[in-house]
Amino acid sequence: MKPASETAVRPARSVRGSVSLPGDKSISHRYAMLAALAEGRSRIANYSTGADCASTLGCLRGLGVKWERKDSDNIIEIHGTGSSLTASGTPLDCGNSGSTIRMLSGILAAQPFMSELGGDESLSRRPMRRVIEPLTAMGGTIESHDGHPPLRIRGSRLKGIHYRMPVASAQVKTCLLFAGLLAEGETKIEEPLRTRDHGELALRAFGARVERSGNEVRIQGGQRLQGIESRIPGDLSSAAFFLCAAGLFPDSQLTISDVLMNPTRARLLDILIRVGLRIMVTQLEEAHGELVGTLQVEGGRLKGAMVAGADTAALIDEIPVLAAIAPYTEEGIEIRDAKELRVKESDRIAAIVKNLRAMGAQVQEREDGLKIPGQQKLHGAEIESFGDHRIAMAFSIAALRASGESVIRNSECAAISYPEFFSTLEKLVER
Repeated sequence: MKPASETAVRPARSVRGSVSLPGDKSISHRYAMLAALAEGRSRIANYSTGADCASTLGCLRGLGVKWERKDSDNIIEIHGTGSSLTASGTPLDCGNSGSTIRMLSGILAAQPFMSELGGDESLSRRPMRRVIEPLTAMGGTIESHDGHPPLRIRGSRLKGIHYRMPVASAQVKTCLLFAGLLAEGETKIEEPLRTRDHGELALRAFGARVERSGNEVRIQGGQRLQGIESRIPGDLSSAAFFLCAAGLFPDSQLTISDVLMNPTRARLLDILIRVGLRIMVTQLEEAHGELVGTLQVEGGRLKGAMVAGADTAALIDEIPVLAAIAPYTEEGIEIRDAKELRVKESDRIAAIVKNLRAMGAQVQEREDGLKIPGQQKLHGAEIESFGDHRIAMAFSIAALRASGESVIRNSECAAISYPEFFSTLEKLVER
């Protein structure tokens, strides 16, 4: 009997069925934080079941925010504080969540007390200067371990700034928008590439005015938020694993209902259609500015793709699973401009290379990406997750078309974003 931290994945012959996904992680984080700052109660259905989003709720409770979890439809009820958080008597534990520590830093930099934010070993290696520097420019005081967590934040009255982001990051942008909401004057942020706009849409959902022009976004400080009732759409980044699994087998038929279709995220669907997947979007509607729809998916012949520039920024979380299926495509997949993958929960470029080679694949590693030839045959292998949820899930998909069984080591890390992943995958595969 294998330890609980290992999951065996056997080859499959197709993927069939329907699936509803846990709420989108990116929206869950942002809604929880804004609900905490709002006036009145917020009722958020289909909140993400992942450990990362639980870390956000835990930190909010430490800051005096009252919330309750309801059993039906995984509803979280959050009682807003009207921006009046209280100091935590102990360090706030962000777990493995870069979203939690970065975005919450923007809020805490404006609070009239000292806070300490830390997390697990992986989080302690993540770069934080990208939020420390602009928050310091706004008037915050932040101490770190050479630019890494834990962060000690001495809150103060912040001033709005005009900031040109050196690295495209939706987390950093949201951090500065949250800080700007609580600052004096206007905060203007310029992105080098357009990133996910969940922060802007979430602020608008709670009643704030946010303006965008091209790659520039602006917010006026001092606005007040109001609690909302909302249902968070299914997580498209989680859907990516099942979409890619369906793509491996021409006979696959898959339905994914109520999934997020935000244009800054749905680039994934464009890439997969270009690669050869047959995807139809139905029942498209809007909820609090976010598009939601149902995906009807059929397998097809997988060709190949180049992912670079703005596409890389838009697909940064989905690149591991695209790379994992790349050997099975006809023309292979090349990924460029993805140096950001080096500083995620693991060095994802190195992790992808190590695991593909363990399965017998040829792959060319570059400082900012990968080149993976197509028409390769892979065999089962021991897969190292490196404690990274997206690596564990991506290579469980690659294993479905390999010859022989694969074993995903430390597979429990999938719970960071999707605790139900392996049981859901097992229900959908046919052998």
